[in-house]
Formats: sequence, C-alpha cells, structure tokens
Amino acid sequence: MTLKRHRLAQQRESRGFTQEALAELMQVDRSTVVRWESGKADPRPWMRPRLARALGVTADGLQELLATASTSTDHPQADRLQYATRYPERSDLETCATLRTDFQELTDRYDQEPSAGLLAEAGRQLGHVALLAGEARRGRVQRELRTLQADTATFMGQLVWDASQRRDHAAAKSFYDQGASVARHLRDHTLEGHALLRTAYVALYGGRDAVAGLSLCLRAAATVADSSQALTGLAMLHAAEAHAMLGEATDCERALAKAEEHLGRTDPTDAAVELISPSQFGRLAGACYLSLGQHLRAEQVLTATAVTLADRRKSRAIVLGNLTLVHIRQGEVDAAVLALGQAITDLEETRGGGGMNIVFGAARELRPWREQPRVQDVHDRLLALMATT
Repeated sequence: MTLKRHRLAQQRESRGFTQEALAELMQVDRSTVVRWESGKADPRPWMRPRLARALGVTADGLQELLATASTSTDHPQADRLQYATRYPERSDLETCATLRTDFQELTDRYDQEPSAGLLAEAGRQLGHVALLAGEARRGRVQRELRTLQADTATFMGQLVWDASQRRDHAAAKSFYDQGASVARHLRDHTLEGHALLRTAYVALYGGRDAVAGLSLCLRAAATVADSSQALTGLAMLHAAEAHAMLGEATDCERALAKAEEHLGRTDPTDAAVELISPSQFGRLAGACYLSLGQHLRAEQVLTATAVTLADRRKSRAIVLGNLTLVHIRQGEVDAAVLALGQAITDLEETRGGGGMNIVFGAARELRPWREQPRVQDVHDRLLALMATT
C-alpha cells in the first residue's frame, strides 16, 4: 500500500516499532495502523495522547505527522473504483478485489471502534457494491459482487443492531434478510446460514425469545451442514446458549459437545473461518453456565477467556459483564466491581451494544450495595457512559 503519511511511518520506524508492535502497544489491529499511515483513518481522540508518547512527540507534533501527506496523485485503487462507478458494466475482478479489501478493513475495525462510527462508511460500501452488482456483466465478476453484497448487508445488520444497543430489531433483520436473499440467489449456503444465524441473535439476545432463537440456530446449522464446519459449530454454540436460557442443562451440554466437534474439524479453507476465534467457545460456554446457575464453572471459563481478548474489546466487554454477574450471584462484591470497571473501560472506547446491555443489567444487580463507595464509583462511570452514548 502506498503511504500518504510518510513522516508518520518514518517516526514509527525511528522509535523501533514495526506496524505490528505499535498496534500491540495501542491495542488495535495492525490494519488500523496501516489505515493511519495511509491516510484512510485518523487515530481516535482518546488514543492520541498515548500514540504521541509512543512516538516520542508532542500533541502538536503528532498533529503535524497526521497532517503531512504525500503530494502524489498516483492512487490506482481509487481511480479504479471511480472508473467502475462511472462504467459499472466494465467492472472486473480487480475491482472486486479492491472492494473486498475495503470491506475487510472495515470489518477489522468492528471490535475496536463504536459501530455508530462505522455505519455511514458501511452504508456507502453496500450501496456502491449493490449498484455495481446490478450492472456488471454476468459470470464470475457479477457473482463476486453479489457475494460481497450479501456479506456487506449482513455486516450492516450487525452494525445497526449494535449501534442501537440491540434495540432496533426491525432494521437489523431487514439487512439480514437482504443478505440471506442474495445468498439464496447465489445458492451459497454459507452466506445464507450466516445471515440466518445473525437473525437468531436478534431473537436470543434482543427479544430474549429462546425458543425462536433455538429454532433459528438449528435452521442455520442445517443450512451450512455440508458447506462450513466453522459456521455449524458457531450455530451449535448459540443453540447451546438457547438451551441454557430454557434451563435445559443436558441439551445444552450436548450442543456444546457438537459445537466443539465441528469447530475442531474446521480447516483454513472454510469460507466462514474468519467468523470464529480461539476464545469463541469459552465465551459462549461461560454464558451457558451462568444461565444454568453453575457459577463456579462459569467463573473459571469466563476468567480464562477474558485474558485472551485483549484485542477484541467488544467481545471482552461481554465476557467481563457476564463475569460481573457471576461474582454478584456468589456475593463477591469486590471482584464484581473490578470486573465491571474493566468492562466499562472497554465500552468507553467501543460502545458495544451487547456489552452495554449486560453491564447495565449487572449494575442493577449491584443496587443492594449501592451505598458502598466502590459501587457508587462504577455507577457514576456508567452514568457518564450513558450520557455520551
């Protein structure tokens, strides 16, 4: 990628940082550092003091590094997309590759940034891809564009639901339906199953309808049974949580075992492999044990899982919120306050809807101890968070 902010990259190198090392220090993905240096994105305001210290510059010095851009007019990727927009019928596989890269960079930012800040960019991408897909010549190019349209529509549903703190079910489902419809047209079972599973999340975690959620999870698992071990395993993980919400411990354990089996069979060529992570099983299993009232088991699993999620703050906030509930239900107020404070720190930067809901629920369960200063402190932080959300 051609750098636009050469001096920013040079300053990083002069301090002995690779892009990966700086990303680790800043607790962001490497792709975020790439976007800073390419001029495609700016560091969030709360990150800038820490970034300035890492680079050994003042706040004004960092601003100068961010403002310094190459005067080169050689932007082949941008030119290609502009050309495709003007002549969509001439879109080619290189156009598809550029659009896919842009989409991947956007999804890489999901766990680090508030969803509300990504919505406009994702909406533009979806509109652009849908336009090109409708006009592109038939064959592989149109299929690639339709595939990207399905992925982008499903991601838009995810962003809308998260940005609304899991309240706007209708808008989220409309995007998921769009993704599923395009996937069915392509006869792509993995894409369709992913959209169905996202719809199941709305039923499970938005409507708290475990029966409907379970039905959708099993439907998603059946849809992808022959196409994706990764997505089958993920669907069974959420089916396990639906069983747990219904108090069905035996069925929950069976679903967890099936999920573990499918996830263990996943290979790098699986089309949905990027949807799973090493922490996925622990995050969902811990939530299952919490719902079933198996608090010691939940505490062990959630504590171990939280450690692995340093670079996935939206997910970590959910885990820490559930861990807070575990501690509260065991009467461990100090541990609950510590976990809740850590969750709030993650939410202050990401505003993740799932974490918000769990954390607010945990705060309500802390009310019997609200006169204690440590509890009052986290309540004050939550109020400040609500005021800026």
